Amino acid sequence: MIAWTHYEVGSHRLSCPACGRNDRDKTLGLTIEQDGGGVAHCFRCDLSESFRPERGARLTTPAQPRVKAATAQRYEALSDFGDALWRECKKLSGVGAAYLQARKCVVPPADGDLRFHPSLKHPEGYVGPALVALITDAVTRRPLSLHRTWICADGTKADVEPSRMLLGGHRKQGGVIRLWPDDAVTIGLGIAEGIETALSLAWAHKPVWACIDAGNLTAFPRLTGIQSLVIGADNDAAGIGAAQACAQRWVDSDCEVLVTRQAQNDLNDALREAA
Repeated sequence: MIAWTHYEVGSHRLSCPACGRNDRDKTLGLTIEQDGGGVAHCFRCDLSESFRPERGARLTTPAQPRVKAATAQRYEALSDFGDALWRECKKLSGVGAAYLQARKCVVPPADGDLRFHPSLKHPEGYVGPALVALITDAVTRRPLSLHRTWICADGTKADVEPSRMLLGGHRKQGGVIRLWPDDAVTIGLGIAEGIETALSLAWAHKPVWACIDAGNLTAFPRLTGIQSLVIGADNDAAGIGAAQACAQRWVDSDCEVLVTRQAQNDLNDALREAA
């Protein structure tokens, strides 16, 4: 399973051939000895393999299949843990603001539901700066969950997988990220799936909210008082279908709706390509 003869004497970190997610997911430790032999072990799935030049490789511990445990939803509202984490976050500044600016996004107002954490721990052990967004029920405004994105100041995601995560066990259905607060929403609103897509739409239309994913955008409810809705649609089957379904429901209730179109996958891709 491992190309033993491709590595020099010493220690190496590799992506596990059994459970590795991509080339950056280096959970396999490999050591090559002076005589050409070696040992390897994955700390995630416990794959163990040894190698001797005279007899080749031998799998000493079969890899355990990676089964992602289904996380049962436990919280209908934001947990105490989530609330404490949200309170730790700061207004957008430093690396948080620099990341958005490097991505050609509008930096949202300080009273919106997007904040910055300078040193947030990832489940894989990485600690670094992250954007943290509060997810609230689109109608009742009840806090539901948090959305976290580990970032770098140059506009790239941190070298950790996955770089974006929701809180486990929390409800996100029916939720939105209010990038602009309710009191900024009068008769018009812009929505998109992702945070960066919504903040790209904000160059042309404010205020904007993010719906998190295509499912939530599809089901985005008709809100009283809003007469005009702009949808920043992703250019894939799920994104187009979600935008069309949402638009049709709002049009049927006598609302003016505009759906964006671009050749790229989303508005942020289009902005960065143009820049």
